[in-house]
Amino acid sequence: MKTVRPPSWQILLAFAIIYFVWGSTFLAIRVGVREVPPFLLAAMRFFAAGLILYVWMRLKDSPSLSLREWAGASFLGTLIFVVDYGCLFWAEQRVPSGIAAVILATIPVFITLSEITFLRTQRLTLRLATALLVGICGVAVLMSHPASLGEVPVNRAGAAALLIAAVTWSIATILTKRIPLPAFKPMSAAVQMLTGGVQLFIVAAISGEIRGFHFDSVSTAAWFSLIYLIFAGSIAGFTAYIWLLHYESPTKVGTYAYVNPVVAVALGHFLGGEGVGARTLLGTLLVLVSVITITTTPRKRKIEAPAKHLEAEELA
Repeated sequence: MKTVRPPSWQILLAFAIIYFVWGSTFLAIRVGVREVPPFLLAAMRFFAAGLILYVWMRLKDSPSLSLREWAGASFLGTLIFVVDYGCLFWAEQRVPSGIAAVILATIPVFITLSEITFLRTQRLTLRLATALLVGICGVAVLMSHPASLGEVPVNRAGAAALLIAAVTWSIATILTKRIPLPAFKPMSAAVQMLTGGVQLFIVAAISGEIRGFHFDSVSTAAWFSLIYLIFAGSIAGFTAYIWLLHYESPTKVGTYAYVNPVVAVALGHFLGGEGVGARTLLGTLLVLVSVITITTTPRKRKIEAPAKHLEAEELA
């Protein structure tokens, strides 16, 4: 039976959510980490969102997970939510939210580099080589202190943490097809967020964040940012993303990767008071050109690649 396509306004609303809500989460994180320690804030966000989504899926009779699926999802939860998001939340204490979003937009660059150099599932062409070089130049422009073009230099430790986050996300993306995960994507995401949140609480405790934290000292704005991250950023955003994949091509849905950094830079400037000068604009332009070129390049596998590598596919 053919899938009945929903009304256009629902499609547009779902795109608006993944474009603007996900783009706005970088500013929400920036607001939250000004008063709440970064690992603790990330732990509260993902544990709450994961628990709500997990209970919701179980009430809808989603099948229970095997031990191997729990282990696989927990491992990805470590990579994505502990390392990747942990680095992002930590970095946003030091780096403007707009620049953080632009640096994380380089994830397709690192995925493509891994496919070319290690997996050998992608062939290096002139177009890809140029795109990779442009993306690297974009990051270099954002991180360069001598060539700050009149803007305040970006904190190097924060920028390094964001690069670690981008590399970790690219590794997790590649491993997604190679480890046992729940077949139902919402349940898989719920378990990853839930287990990642538990691990982030452990990191927060070890680092001393919980011991020195006082809930009554947090402002309404910071609590609102956490609620927004839980319900809008994690639950509504992911639900809209999964729903869109049923009716639109992954390539079209994936255009959020181009829009989110622009939204983040604009909101950071107009609502967060973050400066946007020639360096930020140039770096953002170079990164976006690189990402758009890479994600729209047809995949060309190396002919001489071993058969065991041919199972690697581009993730939606």
